[in-house]
Amino acid sequence: MILDDVHRGIQKNKKRKRVGRGPGSGHGKTSTRGHKGYYSRAGASRRANFEGGQTPLARRVAKRGFSNARFAKTVVIVNVSTLEQRFENGDTVSPETLADKRVLSGKYDVLKVLGDGELTKKLVVKAHRFSKSAEAAITSKGGTVERLAERGAKPADEPKAAEAVADTETTGAETDGSETE
Repeated sequence: MILDDVHRGIQKNKKRKRVGRGPGSGHGKTSTRGHKGYYSRAGASRRANFEGGQTPLARRVAKRGFSNARFAKTVVIVNVSTLEQRFENGDTVSPETLADKRVLSGKYDVLKVLGDGELTKKLVVKAHRFSKSAEAAITSKGGTVERLAERGAKPADEPKAAEAVADTETTGAETDGSETE
């Protein structure tokens, strides 16, 4: 390899092509656009998917099916071992405190605590979901588990369910067959 050869032919500050500046420039008259045709005209541009008249790929490929993947919730996981390392005895663990300690970053819908690792501290853990092993690990050390409402989850319709049960009990009492006319 010749060191001098490395930079040969490379121009750091290359002059821009100035078109339409007379025949002496080599880019005069038609200004590198050629004679006639669509692309010689002002405002001519190619569409993003234009393939020269050939049927574009987006139209050639068969389109079938549907995927719900784009609507799926983004679940972030935190292991019990991480809580052991980052938090002191008696601390409260929540999505906010995890973000403060830079355990979590970015956008997510659900925080799930998993039971990988050992926990020796008493913690109050607030998350959307818990694995059975994580819940057991936290509660066995005297800690508490608080489930947060998941984003986008509809609140439970308990009053409506209670009304429905009451309605069936009253209608059942009226038509039990003991009444005679």
